[in-house]
Amino acid sequence: MGATVSTPATTGGTTPGSGHDTEGPSLADGAGRDPVTRARATGVTGNAAAGTGAMDLLRFAAVGSVDDGKSTLIGRLLFDTRQLFDDQIEAVAAAGRRRGISEVDLSFVTDGLRAEREQGITIDVAYRYAATPHRKFVIADCPGHVQYTSNMATGASTADLALVVVDATTGLREQTRRHTCIAALFGVDQFIVCANKMDLVDWDEAAYRRVADEFEALARRLGVVSTTVIPVSALHGDNVVDRSDAAPFYDGPTVLEALEAAPAGGWAGFHGAHRGTGARLPVQWVLRHPGGGRSYAGMVNGGPLRPGDRVVVLPEGIETTVSAVETFDGELAEASVGLSVSVHLTDDIDVSRGDLIAAAEEPPEVTTEMEATVCWFGDRPLRPGDRLRVKHTTRVTPARVSEVRARLDVNELTLQAADVLEANDIGVVHLSMATPLAVDPYRRERITGSFVLIDEATNATVAAGMVGRPDLPAG
Repeated sequence: MGATVSTPATTGGTTPGSGHDTEGPSLADGAGRDPVTRARATGVTGNAAAGTGAMDLLRFAAVGSVDDGKSTLIGRLLFDTRQLFDDQIEAVAAAGRRRGISEVDLSFVTDGLRAEREQGITIDVAYRYAATPHRKFVIADCPGHVQYTSNMATGASTADLALVVVDATTGLREQTRRHTCIAALFGVDQFIVCANKMDLVDWDEAAYRRVADEFEALARRLGVVSTTVIPVSALHGDNVVDRSDAAPFYDGPTVLEALEAAPAGGWAGFHGAHRGTGARLPVQWVLRHPGGGRSYAGMVNGGPLRPGDRVVVLPEGIETTVSAVETFDGELAEASVGLSVSVHLTDDIDVSRGDLIAAAEEPPEVTTEMEATVCWFGDRPLRPGDRLRVKHTTRVTPARVSEVRARLDVNELTLQAADVLEANDIGVVHLSMATPLAVDPYRRERITGSFVLIDEATNATVAAGMVGRPDLPAG
């Protein structure tokens, strides 16, 4: 972070931000080394790919340790693909001048909070949207500081792919390993690794190989099979969008080419759909119709839902049949994963928010006891006997931590016996719930296998949880 790119001084003020803690727009545009003048010269000012029609969508999270250059890389990616408006570039340049920076700092493209720009770190997750002629992207620029690991987990929780940025001068750091572990535990199984700041090691092949070897060893331990390691300089744009001659030893894709070639999947249900779970629809709202009757609104996960399907309403365990599936536009012959619908049932049964409508042949387990992997974000340690609330899909229930069983060593990738979890620890706990939940193992179904823990006193989210123990291959 904090990397800058040379450009002539610019004029013009900033556009007011949307809140007291932001400084105008936090994006920049163009293609080449000079953001402001390049945008003017090309005449490309705005989303060049807007209106490209129906394309698949890839959600990815930029992760890694603080100061390794994530925000600068995302800024460079957006800038070189001409995603942004020239007034936004000038706003970023003006923000830099107010801090005595004569060049345009591309990390300001996503770091829009005053505190982020003053400290040169990312604090909150910054979401950006981009499109090329081949694909649309939702980009989550995640903070690298250990204090904001919970924000990183938020960004990774909906990602199809992780873009891991590593400083080639230092290699993988503990926080890089922690971020990679969290992303893998959240079901992310595609990783693009950017060996950044290669210009600072004179594009030394040995430095690149060191990063590649370290990460590939980590990926193997995590069971990740899809990794691409790319030597880049986010500051100068080498191998980000345009191929560079600075690394003759590398003949693989650029960052953009790798992102465009990566398989895209709907995060809401992709993992369940290709691992054999049936449909799951957490009930968000009960719709009462003027002429009588009710339907149940929610998002389809796990597998498609069709009229005529036999389903079971959980946790009650009452079986019935789907009579119709609707959206605002009318009835559907099939509701695909990720689609929000309302469902009519043939039987008049009591279904409420928090219930789960699931395929009768492959229902999730209904339980008041579960072993789970949690990423603990609370300021105070997590101990046996602590009382919290579990929010699982649309249901919330009181719960008690009956046991803390292990803590994950992110360097050795082994579970160590533990009876307490400190802030930012990943560990295995046993939870006892006051009311039953219908759960799937997280590795089998991402939505019904995940939950958050809420502090009863402060209502703050203090942990992200996944049903089951972490899947750590031996070796």
